Amino acid sequence: MFSSNSRYFNLVPYQVTLPNGQVVTATRLWVSPSQLPLAGYYTSAQGDRLDLVAARYLQDPTLFWKLCDANGTPVPAALQARTLIGIPLGGQ
Repeated sequence: MFSSNSRYFNLVPYQVTLPNGQVVTATRLWVSPSQLPLAGYYTSAQGDRLDLVAARYLQDPTLFWKLCDANGTPVPAALQARTLIGIPLGGQ
């Protein structure tokens, strides 16, 4: 269901029945075990995209979620609003 570089890859999906009777597959929200150590900070500018920041510093645009984890936020929109974005030590 998730690609091997997803933060959700090792989480076990489960079934949920909605009020209308429809059954859907869900997974729990990822919670980072702790903030990752940082190599430094990136000063963001208006219009920056996290996938491009991840491509530059982590060598993979799909690892934008590691930027979120390193900065203690589960959602990219919250991170994009910051001026300084912590870059996790060791990249991948």
